[in-house]
Formats: sequence, structure tokens, C-alpha cells
Amino acid sequence: MKTSNRIPTRFLSAERAAELVAERGVATCLAGMAEYIRADFLRWTEFEKTARVANHSDDGVIELMPISDDSLYSFKYVNGHPKNHRFGLSTVMAFGVLADVDTGAPTLVSELTLTTALRTAATSAVAARALARPDSRRMALIGNGAQSEFQALAFHHLLGIAEFHLFDVDAAATDKLTRNLERMGLAARRFASAKEAVKGCDIVTTVTADKTNATILTPDMIEPGMHINAVGGDCPGKTELHADVLRMGRVFCEFEPQSRIEGDMQQMPADFAVTELWNVLAGKMPGRQAADEVTVFDSVGFALEDFSALRFMRDLAIELGVEEEISLIPDLADPKNLFGSVPVGAAPRKAARELQVA
Repeated sequence: MKTSNRIPTRFLSAERAAELVAERGVATCLAGMAEYIRADFLRWTEFEKTARVANHSDDGVIELMPISDDSLYSFKYVNGHPKNHRFGLSTVMAFGVLADVDTGAPTLVSELTLTTALRTAATSAVAARALARPDSRRMALIGNGAQSEFQALAFHHLLGIAEFHLFDVDAAATDKLTRNLERMGLAARRFASAKEAVKGCDIVTTVTADKTNATILTPDMIEPGMHINAVGGDCPGKTELHADVLRMGRVFCEFEPQSRIEGDMQQMPADFAVTELWNVLAGKMPGRQAADEVTVFDSVGFALEDFSALRFMRDLAIELGVEEEISLIPDLADPKNLFGSVPVGAAPRKAARELQVA
């Protein structure tokens, strides 16, 4: 009798992931994912880390983001193509894998497009809890695309933000965000410029998509005590903040070797002082030190956050009884006989016969 050595690979499709989030609730998922991210940042030294591997083209970038601890390995495949809306495609599309370190067997293959939006917003909230003023109630959202609703929900539910100021060069994007926020009962006001939108705000989130060295925020727009959540600068040649904004306060990042290449910090000299967020969460370095201090979270997205997000979605799927599996690895009676998995002698497909004749 054949003995199966197959390790099951769970599969989480885009549709099933959306169902899980809907069933549990977006706010609950954001809170749960934030806790997974915070817990993994507190284990920072246990991870083997590297900056992501990126292939750039004129229209976008495709990246691989790997990381592992002593039991799990993960990677994310993700793109960033700002012009994709012309083809009816998302700017960002992603999937990811969790694998067992001891055997290398993949244990989960999952969509990461929706999950990336959730984990990016959750990470922003984790950072803001340490860096923004505790009494923050008003946030500007500069860039009203696919990520913006998740940022708004994370800051509303996890930090108590009650009012949102909106601006995007694409008026239709602001229309979309306004409708969605109103449907969720959140107060939002639209403005004619970024400068008008940020005025009087406690937190400013920049989450624009264009792959260019932009200056969304300039020094004259920054007020004492602001926390700047700079999310959109995430590859070489793409920035959102004027360099002098970074000089106005303390700058925090995820993984410094990656952030210096891809974040707004790419504008700064090598000796420019920055603090990795894990140091603040672990109590090794201070976060916000005064109510009038300006803080900047130069967030580019790091593989550890995807590691956390994949674990969260895996555990949520198990908890809610989703046991979808795929046959990704051959089930071999003899692990040294891979050729034995090929049905030798079976009738060839018609296409193969035609190819031979041709």
C-alpha cells in the first residue's frame, strides 16, 4: 500500500481572503494584523533579513521580498506599475508563500494584494502609536487610491482619528474615497491642494503611486507636532518628501539598508541619522519625545510585515475552518524517483501528436 509523504499546501485565493476579512470584519483584521506585526518586530534579531530584490522597467518594478526565522520562511512577489489602470489592472498585485524551514516544504500559498493593503495600513498604525501625539484626531490623506481606505480605517479604529482631509491630483480617486468613507460613517473633507489639506492636521499620510521624485510635502507645510506617515516612496527614484522635511524632525524606518535605497531617505547622505522602528517598539530607543516634535515614518514596506500578515491570514483561515489545499509538490512513493511521477506509456495528448507530425 502506498504511503503518502505529501505535506499539504494550504491555498488562500483572492476571493477567499476577501471572504475571511468580511466575515471577521476589516477593523478586527487590522487590529489582529497589527498585533502580529508588532510581535514579530519585537523578535527582530531572530530573523534573517535582506533588502528586497527588484527588477525595474520604465513603467514599473517587480520585486521579491524574502525573510525567515528558525522555523518559517516567507517571500512575497509584488509589482508596482502606476499606469496599470489603463489596462484595468491594479497598480499593486502580489502573492506570497510560507514554507517550513526544516524541510523547505511550502505550507501556504496566498494572495497578497488585499493582504498587503491591510498589512501596510496596520504597520502605519503600529508606527503611529509610538510616534504620533496620543491626542491626534485629524489626518490628511494625500493620495486617494487603492491603499487610502485601509489607511483611514486603520487610523480610525486603532488610533481614534475622527476626521480626514483628502487630496489627490485625480479628482475621481477622491470621489471614490469620499463615497467609501461616508458609507462607513467617517468624516471626510476634500481640498484643492495638498497644502490646504495638511493644514491643521495631526498626522499626514502620503500614499501616492507615481514612480517619480515628487515633492508632495515641503517644509512650509509642516506644523509643530505633526507625524508624517510617508508610505508612497518605495523604490529608487521615487520620493514624496522634500529633503528638508526629513531634516525637520527625527526619522524612523523599517529596515535601514532597504530604506536608504528606496525610501525618502535616498535623498540624504549616508551619515544621516535614522532609527529602525523595532528599536522604539522594544524600548531600546525613544519614540516621540515632545508634543511639538516632528516625526517621520519613512515606510517602504518590509518582508517581516508580509511574514506577519501571512501568518495572520493562515491562522484566521484555520480558525474559520477554511481548509482549501492545492497539490503543489509531487506525492512520491520513493522521494528519489521523481521520474516515477510521470505516467510513462500513457496516450499522448492530441496537441503533442500533432507537434510530432509537424
